[in-house]
Amino acid sequence: MTHTDPAPTPLRPAAPSNAPDLLYREHEEDLRSAVRALLADRLPTGAVLAHIDAGRAYDAGLWRVLATDLGLAGLLVPDALGGQGAGAREAAVVLEELGRAVAPVPYLTSAVIATEALLACAGVSNGAASHGSAAVPGPPADAAPPTVTQPAGRAEEADAVVATELLAALATGERIGVLAVPLSTAPGTAHPTAVRADTAAVRADARATLTGEVTSVADALAAAVLLVPARGPAGAGLYAVDTGAAISPGLRLEPTTALDPTRPLARVGLDGAPARRVAGPVAAGAAIDRALRAGAGLLASEQLGLAEWCLAETVRHTGERHQFGRPVGSFQALKHRMARIWLDLVSTRAAARAAADALAAGAPDTPVAVAVAQAHAARVAVHAAQECVQLHGGIGMTWEHPAHLYLKRAKSDEIALGTPGRHQEALADLVDLPAPPA
Repeated sequence: MTHTDPAPTPLRPAAPSNAPDLLYREHEEDLRSAVRALLADRLPTGAVLAHIDAGRAYDAGLWRVLATDLGLAGLLVPDALGGQGAGAREAAVVLEELGRAVAPVPYLTSAVIATEALLACAGVSNGAASHGSAAVPGPPADAAPPTVTQPAGRAEEADAVVATELLAALATGERIGVLAVPLSTAPGTAHPTAVRADTAAVRADARATLTGEVTSVADALAAAVLLVPARGPAGAGLYAVDTGAAISPGLRLEPTTALDPTRPLARVGLDGAPARRVAGPVAAGAAIDRALRAGAGLLASEQLGLAEWCLAETVRHTGERHQFGRPVGSFQALKHRMARIWLDLVSTRAAARAAADALAAGAPDTPVAVAVAQAHAARVAVHAAQECVQLHGGIGMTWEHPAHLYLKRAKSDEIALGTPGRHQEALADLVDLPAPPA
């Protein structure tokens, strides 16, 4: 009897993994170190309070160093269009550090939201700028060329030219751009406030002059250009308005009272303000939705950095303050409260990193990742800030201590770009989870 070996089973190639990369890469940690060192040098806690007391809309000096000297304003812009050719993962690291310092700079509104809107108007697809290995400053050596979709008609070509021109200006940090929608506008809104078909808040005439009003626009006072959704003769569109008085005589910017003094709000009034169209009826809605989704996804990283600062400072304070001959942080009741925050931070970091990774890759499940991140991160940030104020005792209630800045930023972020409840509803729809019977 002879023994015959069975035929070898052919090896099958491993199936590609769809799991998001939640770990920080080496160049991302280098970027974090650079931004954190800069903020420690240029923005100590007392500087933020002094900035607010002086009534300034934002820290122009810090913005110049961040945006221009380090080149962070152009992180999301492909190097072929004048940017750094990085992606959402790198922008998320920057936002973590800015949230940790409650920095009064318009990074989220200009370098993320307005930039994403213009990228869509210029025909650069999601994730095209991300290659996963960019170092900052300076473009990477192995940057892939951006994926640019050519516009279909002459009007669309003209829109793309204007958008590309504005992108180059925003990428250098010399100009600040803001998408003129209320801060609370969530991604996926069926009819964003200003471009809804029935009662448009802003209208454009045949000469592209705008008339109307938009309220609660974040960082509008710092903007050199406003991207205004409006309804024109051909339908909904997105228009660029220069904020210089000599260029836009019909533009009014009125500051409004905001809970968070480090991210000021303003009412934008338009009375025949001249503008340039950057997207027509076909592209405007998609551009606005892409911008808001990127903003909501990366806002989770800002909330993560904020919450991490609150826990670190609370642990430090309760370790240094003594009562009955021992640190107050050694009492079990306080330890449990801080441990609860730490557990929440672990899950928040995973959700925020997943959203950033999905945005960077242009993954099909990006809306799910963004909804998960925002449904979770907002509440964790508010809870961490509330605990920070309470566990600091009396000093945490004073103006001189920065805890109130973090609580105000956390509460403002909770309703920015959609509330947690709004994102939970969106998530239920995305994963086809029916609501419980009434």
